[in-house]
Amino acid sequence: MSETSATKSYDDMTQEERDKHDREQREKEEAEQAALPYKWKQTLQDVDVTVPVPNGTRGKDVDVIIKKNHLTVGLKGKEPIIKGELSKDVRTEECTWTIEDRKEIAIHLEKVNKMEWWKNVITTDPAIDTTRIQPENSSLSDLDGETRAMVEKMMFDQRQKAMGKQTSDELQKQAILEKFKAAHPEMDFSNARIS
Repeated sequence: MSETSATKSYDDMTQEERDKHDREQREKEEAEQAALPYKWKQTLQDVDVTVPVPNGTRGKDVDVIIKKNHLTVGLKGKEPIIKGELSKDVRTEECTWTIEDRKEIAIHLEKVNKMEWWKNVITTDPAIDTTRIQPENSSLSDLDGETRAMVEKMMFDQRQKAMGKQTSDELQKQAILEKFKAAHPEMDFSNARIS
């Protein structure tokens, strides 16, 4: 790390110093990730890990144990290539592994929390800066029903706030109050406030 980035806070840096700091951090992160005995990538829904193994490796030659919060991967009779606590919990019943071209183990981990990025696969491995993740463009139709509804609501509320209008929750409260007013015309609602 350069002396400038070590002594100044990020907010106090010039744009040139920030660019240099960001570049150094990115290079450090890339070097740490390249040194791992596996490669990995993720979406909000899942994590895919590939582990190179000797050419000709078959399924019966490997040990893969996927638990809710733990992963062990290796060749039978040898020290595990990966062994440790997972960054976050996975849905074990939806996780899979295969041998690809008899030279790598491909592991698919299905996240329990489909709304957060993992910093690493194994908690003791070097972390990535999740604030720099550029998610692939996806369509709302790619999401499951519950997630899609939540994302659509968030998008609607964001548009409403930008226009200075009521959010969906505020609109719902207003509708409930209007129904209550209609059902109770004898009551005075002139000073009623929705909170």
